[in-house]
Amino acid sequence: MPKFLRIGLHQSNVSGYTSKAWCVRRVGTTVFLKWGAVEVVGAGAGRKVFWTRLPQEKTIRCGTAQRAQDYAKAAIARRRSHRYEPLTGAIANRRRSADRDIELKRALATILIVDIVGSTQKAAKLGDARWTKVMGHYYAAVRKELKSSRGKEVVTTGDGVLATFKAPAAGIRCATAIQKAVRTLGLEIRVGLHSGEYQVSGGEMVGLAFHIGTRVAAKARAGEVLVSSAVKDLLKTQSAIRFRDHGTHQLKGVPERWRLWRVEH
Repeated sequence: MPKFLRIGLHQSNVSGYTSKAWCVRRVGTTVFLKWGAVEVVGAGAGRKVFWTRLPQEKTIRCGTAQRAQDYAKAAIARRRSHRYEPLTGAIANRRRSADRDIELKRALATILIVDIVGSTQKAAKLGDARWTKVMGHYYAAVRKELKSSRGKEVVTTGDGVLATFKAPAAGIRCATAIQKAVRTLGLEIRVGLHSGEYQVSGGEMVGLAFHIGTRVAAKARAGEVLVSSAVKDLLKTQSAIRFRDHGTHQLKGVPERWRLWRVEH
């Protein structure tokens, strides 16, 4: 079964790097897709890749073997163009001890999601060598602003960064600072923020708050910082931060509709 691991900053995929994997397999007239977050442990020949949680799966019934073959080839080509590399061997499920599964820590924080707009096109235009340098400067700029704002980096996935903040105002200030910093690299980002409770088991975040933050970021356009109503409600006394109503939205996979607000600079 072909497997593809997304390449981010760390092209050597060093130990502790978290990324995303896609599996594409064809059996007769049917194509099976499997995807999700993975954790890379070790490097080189000893490198192992684990699903960090149960992956999502989808079955496509194509009617004929030729259509299924064409679908599988197209699916693999799309993933490769997003900077995935072929994997050999199986992706195992991470086994956790019973004690570790029980040990879930609850946390309340503001979750920040940063994503580069048009990264695939920029990577293709610049080429691998130049794009790798740009990404190195990008992550350095993001981490500098996170440190200045006392944000905690949780995970990077390709060209995305997820971080948490104790104070929502700090998260918004960090988002606008990152925007300014990465524009000097010729990059535009979209940012989403949401405040809520989530659970942490080991280094993994679980909970609806994480998904809401991701969906809020997906609604942002290039250069926009969008926040959920939960973030705005916590900032009623922060008169220095101005918002513009961005309307009510249905966030994919999230119950009810959410009012979003755009941060005004």
